[in-house]
Amino acid sequence: MTPLLQLAAEQKSADVTDWPDRIGWIVGLLLFITLVYWLMRQGWKWRGTLQGDVPELPSAPSERGPAKLELSGRYHGSTTAGQWLDRIVAHGLGTRSRVELTLTDEGLDVVRPGANDFFVPTEALREARLDKGIAGKVLTEGGLLIVTWSLGDKLIDSGFRSDHAAEQAEWVTTLNHMIDMKNTTEGAAR
Repeated sequence: MTPLLQLAAEQKSADVTDWPDRIGWIVGLLLFITLVYWLMRQGWKWRGTLQGDVPELPSAPSERGPAKLELSGRYHGSTTAGQWLDRIVAHGLGTRSRVELTLTDEGLDVVRPGANDFFVPTEALREARLDKGIAGKVLTEGGLLIVTWSLGDKLIDSGFRSDHAAEQAEWVTTLNHMIDMKNTTEGAAR
């Protein structure tokens, strides 16, 4: 055998994978991801603690009139009115979920499977509008139904998106008409 062939036969390629190092990096990455998620959860809990002044959510009355409007879609969260990035997480208001909205003369019934349901009495409704965003969700202009309502002395914007976006305009018209009628009736009574 020639010395060149003998040299080639004796050479061995280096190990391609160093398994102990690779496993160490994978475990480290998984620990880092776990830490990040834990910190995010702690931040969510801390935000809920800071919002301890938010009163309990009202529940729907046992006797409700006939439904004026109904909507199926998504609930995208609630924020402090006028501050679309200041998410409210107290009492589950920050939890995104499916939603069934029902509007009656008594108010707005918000039923959320897997999350806290709540009821907004007619006297608490302040405004309805179409907008493009709320904390955690941004769509095209007019893609979200935003309902402004009061909870105690706090004004809240809640964002909804219908499964059929065309019906959101009817909701804005009907809600604002109800609010105007309530204000007119209250003004005449004084």
